[in-house]
Amino acid sequence: MKESIKKALRSKKYVVTDVLTKLAIDKKLSLNEFLVLMYLDNDYNDNFEIELISKSLGLNTNDTLEAFNSLMLKGLVSLDSVKDLDSRFNEVVNLDKVYDAASESIESDAKEETKEDVFKVFEKELGRTISPMELEMINGWLATGTSEEIVLGALREAIYNGVSNFRYIDKIIYEWGKKGFKTMDDVNTYMKNRRKSKDKEIGEKEQEILDYDWLDN
Repeated sequence: MKESIKKALRSKKYVVTDVLTKLAIDKKLSLNEFLVLMYLDNDYNDNFEIELISKSLGLNTNDTLEAFNSLMLKGLVSLDSVKDLDSRFNEVVNLDKVYDAASESIESDAKEETKEDVFKVFEKELGRTISPMELEMINGWLATGTSEEIVLGALREAIYNGVSNFRYIDKIIYEWGKKGFKTMDDVNTYMKNRRKSKDKEIGEKEQEILDYDWLDN
């Protein structure tokens, strides 16, 4: 069996993606489960043909069926009944759950990578290593739905104001959240409108001074 599998892999007939390999590791798939999943991912004929799968992978039908059933129990594959052009029902393999699981895994990795980047930016901007307590505060902001953009924006706002205290950063994030800011565009738009409002107020006061009748008063 081992030689048959090696022969199948050497033939370059199948493409094994990094995503599929990672999924196999995450879900702790057996070798047979991985091979069957690899075959199904590469096969453009969705019909479930146990003999063809077994022959292609060099497995006996019992091992193939056992591996497929295990993949179904793990919630990775399913069989759908589909009517063909002759109104006959065929069992078709559905891999949507595999791709859903792979997408979740990629998304999770991206979030972890984002966190690492955030930590690095904090250390770069502060010019020092952040403490475990500060790390927990950053994790807390991100866990409660505050975007990475807002967290880093609050950090830079604090540094711009000459303060590198995490309580101050937390206060900025809290105030921005209270105002409903989701992105730095929201913050910048608010600040721009605020400046315009102040400039208008100052302009009106200056005009009021110019219009003041100093002789009669």
